[in-house]
Amino acid sequence: MRLIIVSNRLPFTVVEKEGELYFKESVGGLASSLRAYTDYLKTSGETDYLWVGWPEIALDDESLKEKLKSKAFSEFHAYPVFFSEKTMEKFYHGFCNRTLWPLFHYFPSYAIYDEDYWQHYRLVNEAFRDAITEIAGPNDMIWVHDYHLLLLPRLIREEMPENPVGFFLHTPFPSYEIFRLLPGKWRKELLEGLLGADLIGFHTHDYTEYFLRCVLRILGYDHEMGEFIGEGRIVKADTFPMGIDFRRFYHSMRNPEVKREKAKVKRTLTDSKVILSVDRLDYTKGILNRLQAYEMFLDCNPQWHKKVILVLVVVPSRTGVEHYQQMKRQIDEIVGGINGRFSSLDWTPILYQYTSLPFHSLAAHYSVSDVALITPLRDGMNLIAKEYVATRKDGRGVLILSEMAGASQELGEAITINPNNKEEIAEALKQALEMPREEQVRRIQIMQRRLEQYDVVRWGEDFLSHLLSVKEAQNRFDAKIIGPDIREQLIRDYEKAKRRAIFLDYDGTLVPLAWHAEWAKPGDETLSLIKSLSQDPKTEVVLISGRDKNTLQKWFGGLSIDLVAEHGAWIREKNEDWKLIRPLSAEWKSQLLPMLKRYADRVPGSFVEVKDFSVAWHYRRSEPGLASIRAKELTDDLIHFAANVDIQVLQGSKVVEVGSGGVNKGAAAMHLISKGTFDFILAVGDDWTDEDLFKALPETAYSIRVGLTSSHAKFNLHDHTEVIQLLEQLTKTIEYRKRRFPWLTRVFGKRSPNSL
Repeated sequence: MRLIIVSNRLPFTVVEKEGELYFKESVGGLASSLRAYTDYLKTSGETDYLWVGWPEIALDDESLKEKLKSKAFSEFHAYPVFFSEKTMEKFYHGFCNRTLWPLFHYFPSYAIYDEDYWQHYRLVNEAFRDAITEIAGPNDMIWVHDYHLLLLPRLIREEMPENPVGFFLHTPFPSYEIFRLLPGKWRKELLEGLLGADLIGFHTHDYTEYFLRCVLRILGYDHEMGEFIGEGRIVKADTFPMGIDFRRFYHSMRNPEVKREKAKVKRTLTDSKVILSVDRLDYTKGILNRLQAYEMFLDCNPQWHKKVILVLVVVPSRTGVEHYQQMKRQIDEIVGGINGRFSSLDWTPILYQYTSLPFHSLAAHYSVSDVALITPLRDGMNLIAKEYVATRKDGRGVLILSEMAGASQELGEAITINPNNKEEIAEALKQALEMPREEQVRRIQIMQRRLEQYDVVRWGEDFLSHLLSVKEAQNRFDAKIIGPDIREQLIRDYEKAKRRAIFLDYDGTLVPLAWHAEWAKPGDETLSLIKSLSQDPKTEVVLISGRDKNTLQKWFGGLSIDLVAEHGAWIREKNEDWKLIRPLSAEWKSQLLPMLKRYADRVPGSFVEVKDFSVAWHYRRSEPGLASIRAKELTDDLIHFAANVDIQVLQGSKVVEVGSGGVNKGAAAMHLISKGTFDFILAVGDDWTDEDLFKALPETAYSIRVGLTSSHAKFNLHDHTEVIQLLEQLTKTIEYRKRRFPWLTRVFGKRSPNSL
């Protein structure tokens, strides 16, 4: 099995000079983070891989494109996707960095909502889809990365439904209140795009929860332990905090180049305590706040003057975006102001570098620094914090880390600060510089053990093994889906049966679930289908529903079928009156109604339905997040109440129902089955109230759960339309067989072949 890694950029950049192509490995970012994992794949030999992405160059010459493709494949296991400069400007600098980036990092005032940007975002995602379908084989795993390609999983799924597809987001995923700022069509398509993946990964549990809530609020899909059914498939969202190449940083001083660079840096810094700040130029990184906090620290702690230096490394980034240009000017001004205020002939408080550091230089800076000051205003993970900790082989050093970085949830031994509180950062600096050596070692070693155990290789293996597990779960459900062979067997058993019983739920089984009860009224086609089934003298049709008996009588009373109302409380057999299976009391209703009505008042859009021997609280029209919480609360209250009363609590689809104890669809079905001998039984239902029916049926029965979820039913169908198709086949199959095999009529005369 081959792994196809898909990201916006490839792990190298390409420059053209006079018709020649020059390749350079990318430093920093996603490509650098994943390189350790791809190196592991190369050396282990267990999994081949191919990296698909943009080479950061626009080429018109087809011969150069082919040359680039050839070298990319042979040297980097890569496959480039080409775009024009205009397209990438509107895609990358446009929708990605002027819309998604600020929103996902909680800077909504910076976000731009431009339809042209959106169209180019779709165009680029579609181009990636085309490239993947061109190169991917049927057994390849596809792993899509980051916010640039949110639409891609669904696009791949439409073309290659059998391939395992994973997605990992390296930025934060915002709360619903932020995500909903996107135009309705865009946010819906972005979520649907992600749901094309089998497994969706995030750095922290909070991001996972925010995503699940957005899916519920915008698409209406609820989840169970991070799993939900999207378009007939199991999809899982889970948390995988990304690791680093721990050993590379921990043993970095074995590298002669790192040693030489460390000696050079130490000569520059003399004997001062060193505070290190390394970040890309980005408004999310909190660089301005930490500079102002450092100035406050110097103001409040004159005893540290001439004893401490802040090494400020700012890596150039997105220089074409106006917010970044403005921020660069502000950094320059603040650094100049602090150095102007506090500098002396023998001391400069800030050593400022506007540059990108290669690995040997970065590792050297980590190793000479006494404190790492990392204060992003919002960050998906922040691997710099982990790299600094890993490099501290002697155990000395202190990490000051923003609580807004994903890494803070793993690095609890760091001094955690709120990046918006300059006083807190200044106090943390003093605490870090004065921390005893023993305490430094204790904290660093704990964090190092954690980082070593869950490094980037473990992270990658963990994600991919979970991806395959989700795929296996999908296959288990697919095995329960009624395919051609099972369908044919069911039809044969139906044909040859001497007496048949068909139990059918109504809402969600024969018709889609509706917001209003009256909207689910059966149409002529549904009534005609049920009538056709019931006209066969060998077939008993039972409509078994949670609806009240008056509604069932009004809708289906004219048909020659059995009706079961309120999940089994009432039964009306053909040509008979409604009756109770056993005596029931409804005195408890008066005690419960105030509780249910109180919940209806607290949840807009919900309402209480009162039946003869049951009461239901419906919340299909309510805001799903609030309604889901209230449904759990109500269920707990009802279960507590039911401890001393003979009632039971039933949880259906967007409904909590209370009924008399011992009443359920299974008991009603067995009451009817006991009145005859049936050699073919079929039962179809769509929610948890149908599970009692499935459990009660004999082993030889065909039981079908509508929807993909765990069930006592033997088989599944995706939705009500497939139920209708199956029932239509049953009504037509005998006539079809006669037309297909006319010799049966000639041999057996007017006798039905089913009677043989």
